[in-house]
Amino acid sequence: MRFLPPLTGASLLVAALVAATGPASASPGAAAPARTAPKITKEPFGKLPDGTAVERYTLSNGRGMTVRVLTYGGIVQSLEVPDRRGRTGNVALGFGSLAGYLSPTYQDENPYFGALIGRYGNRIGKARFTLDGKTYRLGANDGDNSLHGGDKGFDEKVWKAEPARDGDEVSLRLSYTSRDGEEGYPGTLETTVTYTVTPKNELRIGYRATTDKPTVVNLTNHTYFNLAGEGSGSVLDHSLQINAGRYTPVDSTLIPTGELASVRGTPFDFTRPHTIGERIRDGHPQLVIGRGYDHNFVLDGRGLRHAARVTEPVSGRVMDVRTTEPGVQFYSGNFLTGRLVGTGGRAYRQGDGFCLETQHFPDSPNQPRFPSTVLRPGQTYDTTTVYSFSTR
Repeated sequence: MRFLPPLTGASLLVAALVAATGPASASPGAAAPARTAPKITKEPFGKLPDGTAVERYTLSNGRGMTVRVLTYGGIVQSLEVPDRRGRTGNVALGFGSLAGYLSPTYQDENPYFGALIGRYGNRIGKARFTLDGKTYRLGANDGDNSLHGGDKGFDEKVWKAEPARDGDEVSLRLSYTSRDGEEGYPGTLETTVTYTVTPKNELRIGYRATTDKPTVVNLTNHTYFNLAGEGSGSVLDHSLQINAGRYTPVDSTLIPTGELASVRGTPFDFTRPHTIGERIRDGHPQLVIGRGYDHNFVLDGRGLRHAARVTEPVSGRVMDVRTTEPGVQFYSGNFLTGRLVGTGGRAYRQGDGFCLETQHFPDSPNQPRFPSTVLRPGQTYDTTTVYSFSTR
């Protein structure tokens, strides 16, 4: 997290460019389309039970990459990129209609498919923290802990959307105001998240926030990926490399113990490529606790640097992740139960998707050894993550 001068009107995105027509949809086996100009379109995507309208924006770079984003939860509903033969396919888990995200089954399991996560991504132990001598109690929605912002986090909010085009890039700027006391957090938080699709088949996500009282902030995106294609089955044969020499072990409730442990000699060593499934069942106590990988990795280096690479052998798709964040949560889809049926009409079972959630560390407000997540008035929370897609 970098602290910048307060936002000014001149620094915000301007120039909305929206077409009135709906998005063109590429089927998983379709040939790569001819290159066209980048564009952004919008269409209605249903209404919430209280009547609030939800819209879907489609961002296309005209070179085979298409990203669909909902104003509900800032959800990345689908993400289409070419395989090594030039055929486009959706590599993000999600649903074809708003009803999927509102269903009782989804609300019960709440895997947070594609959603923006806040005010605090990941877990805060015992659903409380102390800041400047005052203890704040949060919504406990994961046993005794608070997960991904509490009972109703940013993933269930309708965001204001402002589309824009700048040369050969198209962007969608989402904004939401989290009022003082929402889910127990202090301060009114003004949040903006900008999704940008570039001509290099990149999805760039920029997070910014300001506050009027001291608070804690940790924003991320919770997209589940399957580079073989959404609904195609397990991701255990995907090859993964993470540029992290340490990780943060957890207790039985998935709260970090405070240790920054070396990955050397453990199934958590992805400093060289390994398939996700190669060591997932080897009985390591941490893998037993998480039912697989659900751990924060302490990234090497600083600034916007390479964090991870995932390769899928059949399609040849490669995803590279760069971020300014100090950590990344690698989650191997351990709690998918098969009760949710996705965009392509197939059930999502354990291990059918993976997440690489760039972030500050879980439970940082209660862990003095972890990088601080405190944001104060006059400071600006500012982080960037880039998901790049290519083939080999």
